[in-house]
Parts: sequence; C-alpha cells; structure tokens
Amino acid sequence: MKHLLSIESLSAAEILEILTLARELKASRGRESSRPLTGECWGLLFSKSSTRTRVSFEVGIRELGGDSLFLSSSEIQLGRGEPIEDTARVLGRMIHGAVIRTFKQSDVETFARLSGIPTINALTDEEHPCQILADLLTIEELRGSLDGVEVAFIGDADCNMGRSWIWASARLGFGLRLACPDLYRPPSELMERANAPVSITNDPEEAARGADILYTDVWVSMGKEQEAEHRAAQFARYQINDRVVAAASPNAQVLHCLPAYRGKEITAEVFEAHANAIFQQAENRLHVQKAIMMLLKS
Repeated sequence: MKHLLSIESLSAAEILEILTLARELKASRGRESSRPLTGECWGLLFSKSSTRTRVSFEVGIRELGGDSLFLSSSEIQLGRGEPIEDTARVLGRMIHGAVIRTFKQSDVETFARLSGIPTINALTDEEHPCQILADLLTIEELRGSLDGVEVAFIGDADCNMGRSWIWASARLGFGLRLACPDLYRPPSELMERANAPVSITNDPEEAARGADILYTDVWVSMGKEQEAEHRAAQFARYQINDRVVAAASPNAQVLHCLPAYRGKEITAEVFEAHANAIFQQAENRLHVQKAIMMLLKS
C-alpha cells in the first residue's frame, strides 16, 4: 500500500490488515516499540476545517516519532490558485508524507501521483476513508466481529460518508441499508460499479428494522451551506430518534462521525444514550490513522 486514497481502492485484505494493526496499536499505546516516522516531517494540507481529523493525525504522527506541519489553504499558495500539480512537486521534495483534507478527490489523487510521497485522503467530497476505517474498528469492538453485521445509514446517502459505506460493504460483504430522500440517492453508476449488498429506501424505520448499527451524519456537509434551508426540509424525516431505534435490533448501537447537531439528524436523547460508543468511535480515528501511516512506511 503506497497511499490511502479511498475505500474503493483498497482490497478486503488491506482493510483487515489496517484494522488488525489499529487494534494492536490501541492496546499498546504509550508502550510503542516502533517509531517509523522518526526524523520525518509530514504535512497536513487542509482546505476544510477539522477537529478530530487534525488532532488525531498530529498526535498520531508525534506518537510515531515524526513532526507535523499544518498547512491551511489560506496560508499557502494553493489557496491563491497555485495548481495542485505544482504544490505536489514542491512539497514532495521537502516533506515525507501528506495528509490532505479537501474538496476534490482528483486533487488528492493528483498529489499522490506527482509528489512521490505517501499520501492520505483525510476527507474529500467523494470519500472519507479514515473515518470509515475507524467506524469498522468500533463495530468490531462493540460486536466482536464484522461478520453478519447489518448497518443502516440514515440521511444523505450520496455524501462522502454514504459513498464510503457503500464501498466498505462492497469490500467486506456486510449488509447496508440506506434511508434517504430520492434527491440524495447515490447514482446508479456508483451502485453498479460497487455491486455491494445494499438496499435503498425512503423510510428510515424500514432501513432500521433489525439493524445492528444505526449511523448518521450531518445533513449539511462542508461546502453545502448555501443549501442548508432546502436540506433541512428534505431531511426532516431522516432523524435517528426513539422510533427509529425501537425498530432496530434490541442491542443496536448508534454511531455518528461528528460533529453532531442534536435535534436535526439525531435527537439529544439518543445521542447521549449512545455517547460512549460515539466517542469510542472518535478516539479510534487516532489508532486507525497511526496504523495507516505505519503500513505506508513498511
């Protein structure tokens, strides 16, 4: 594995290798015998704001022995129109790895191709692979295994999280139900390409029926703020609340990739009832990302 650009580009074996190493790193945190980034400086190129992604990568790089350099788009020439091609060829001569959080998937792929250094997709409009890997680790911890799991994703099924869940289902074979308005269904071309065990419905309770994991994300992704009012009306029915939880399996867990807007995509009561699992999920970003960086250096 030279880069981590998407779930689509990973094999099932690579996903499971990341999860296995992440479990080991989590269990041995503070007692690491290997610091593969010693003497290295990794750049964090962020065009989108972040809490969990930035902190988990900066801490992870330091725990693996390296240094990090945070570069927001407002602080470098990329934000003033310098092509990603030129940025990649400059930084590839100065830093040892790149973590990129931006809008276009093609920018991350172009950077990886031209920079010559390990490149990690820390979120694009197309996918959020690091988050999904942390989610899969969390489900393993909560249930003991991913075998036979049924996941219900409720909300915008064509956002980066919905698309990443589709590819995770395609690679690992678990069941995925998507509940979304018609305007926010993933495109048929994506569904045909993924060929995953996925069902799509307009009814959140139908998607939740018997599910082991209920999952949601914000209704308004970064860059879609001008659509906030329209989206609020479209997604009003697509909330994880007591009725949706009651439709799921008796021991179902609720997960949220955060930030959470209580009273919109999830009620405050449901969020707090499942807060332990949700913040375990957030913590697992650190362990998964450390595993990714270690494997990129191996």
